[in-house]
Amino acid sequence: MNRLALKLAIVLALLSAPTALLAQVRAAADTPGKTASGIAYTQPKDWAVTAQGAATIFVAPEENLNIAVIDGGTAPTAQAAAAKAWSLYKPNAERAVRLVAPGAPGDGWDERVGIVYETSPSERAAVSALAMRSGTSWTVAIVDGAEATMNKRAAAAALIEGSLRPAGYVRETFAGRTPHRLTPARIKALRDFVAESARSLEVPGVGIALIDQGKVVYAGGYGVRELGSPAPIDAHTKFMIASNTKGMSTLLLSILADEGKLRWDQKVTDLYPSFRLGSDATTHATLVRHLVCACTGMPRRDYAFILADEGLPATDTFRQLSETQPTSTFGELYQYSNLMAAAAGYLGGSLAYPRLELGAAYDKAMQTRIFGPLGMHDTTFDFKVGESGDWARPHGYDVDGRMVEMSNYFNHLITPYRPAGGAWSSPADVARYAQLELSKGVMPNGKRLVSQASLLERRKRGVPTGEDAWYGMGLFDEVISGVEVVTHGGTLQGFHSDWWVLPGTGIGAVILTNSDSGPALLGPFLRRLMEVVYDGKPEAAQQVASAAARLKVQAKARRAKLTVPGDPAVLASLAAKYHDPEIGNTITLTERNGAKWIKAGFIEGPVATRKNADGSTSLVSIAPGGIGVDALIGNGNGVRTLTIHDSQHDYVYTEVR
Repeated sequence: MNRLALKLAIVLALLSAPTALLAQVRAAADTPGKTASGIAYTQPKDWAVTAQGAATIFVAPEENLNIAVIDGGTAPTAQAAAAKAWSLYKPNAERAVRLVAPGAPGDGWDERVGIVYETSPSERAAVSALAMRSGTSWTVAIVDGAEATMNKRAAAAALIEGSLRPAGYVRETFAGRTPHRLTPARIKALRDFVAESARSLEVPGVGIALIDQGKVVYAGGYGVRELGSPAPIDAHTKFMIASNTKGMSTLLLSILADEGKLRWDQKVTDLYPSFRLGSDATTHATLVRHLVCACTGMPRRDYAFILADEGLPATDTFRQLSETQPTSTFGELYQYSNLMAAAAGYLGGSLAYPRLELGAAYDKAMQTRIFGPLGMHDTTFDFKVGESGDWARPHGYDVDGRMVEMSNYFNHLITPYRPAGGAWSSPADVARYAQLELSKGVMPNGKRLVSQASLLERRKRGVPTGEDAWYGMGLFDEVISGVEVVTHGGTLQGFHSDWWVLPGTGIGAVILTNSDSGPALLGPFLRRLMEVVYDGKPEAAQQVASAAARLKVQAKARRAKLTVPGDPAVLASLAAKYHDPEIGNTITLTERNGAKWIKAGFIEGPVATRKNADGSTSLVSIAPGGIGVDALIGNGNGVRTLTIHDSQHDYVYTEVR
């Protein structure tokens, strides 16, 4: 599955599903099938499927999200193929093209191109197509539906897109093959790939660790800690590892299970009586394992803490959870929740050290149960320690698409929720953690840290996240070309990372990056590892080349829609301060060096304006980095408003007079 192509392709439109489709029988389980021309697909559980001429249309359970796969035909370009597909699926649909970006070939497709169409913020929608060519014949996947539904059903959409393959294509498999050992020549091949890819993707620095037969065979890096400085990345350079912290937090729960302090199937309220979710039914149904299963129906609401004020305590995790309603039924589908994962870590800390403040208890539990015993001396939750000595600075694109160093201020937002993503670590230290995963609980010194049963409990396959992919407890388990891969990634502003272990082979790898272009390196690196270890077809280099081109196209398209420094008339019409009573914080707009600046929680920087397709205007923060404010400027009942949309929720700020 090409995740980058998926992210580009699966964008939404608020258009109703045709009435003729709504009565279709839905699948009782994920079901393989083929279109009329033989394109292979998997129909997700609970989704309907129907044929409409050359279109095979998948309909979500909510009946307001369609994914239409339109068969075949020749066309001179991907855009022409997409236009033809729209004419067959929905002839009267008219959208201007906003972005055309290349994807990487693979899975039998000789060419893949993502197309995103213009929409307006008030639609809560986007419209996209993924055009895929095999030989001279094109297949186009169109995503067309409600944004909130798409956010809930992203795993099912990933299953559909990831399973599309040309007629007659035989999937590559390494099952049964004996993996090559990571000899010096193969280590060099992997290091060379990282260096070449980092240059193409403008990633200043990459931390690398490689494991073979359970032993670290390389730990070091490529590039520099910050642009303009010669200080190199090495085995002990500290990066923020973001959500890779989650697996370490669930490792803490495993150790506490061994100590008899918790049971996986114990109610959370039995251990932490004040635990509450927005739904009483979900509260009482939540067991310890459910805190990190991404299966409770609790939605992702990251902007709730991105926009929050500084200095909040660890208990804010539980306050926010008590105010959050589930948006799908318990156990129904995959919905990633940082707040739930944070609650899991804090539960562990409170059980280990019940007399300490919640955050201090968690920090001490992680140090005494995991970091200390494993010899992870570079790993910390303390920003003063993280941002000192040998540490990588975050980098990202500025508004004109140039790679620049960024402030790390934004990433301080994770402190109150740090079990979900607040650790600093190094290639050497994350490798020690990966070694523990490979050894099923035995440390490099030969001593057992955690029982095999408790460690492996975290890998039990839970809700599906795509084709041949599942979420366990803070870990993903995937089958890639017939090989099991246990993994997790991490994302904060300017820091992106991943680690992988191949159970049964003794092979593992760690990649830590200090740039917002870093994610484009991660998937291709895993592919290159498979090529080196199993003599796979050479696809990784093309994946990187496509990603590099796509990043430039995306940056150019974003810049083209912005008025920088902003339409003076629009900026002059704004209030100086806005307040959101729901999360209790404010947005302020000030003048700084002759430019309008915004401060919204942990987002701070200059602003631009954007005229939308429906004539409305948005205020957009343009400080370097991939996460910012995109606020619709409005006026309700004579009061000026700014509305920020996050996944399945709106934050409406009204002017303070």
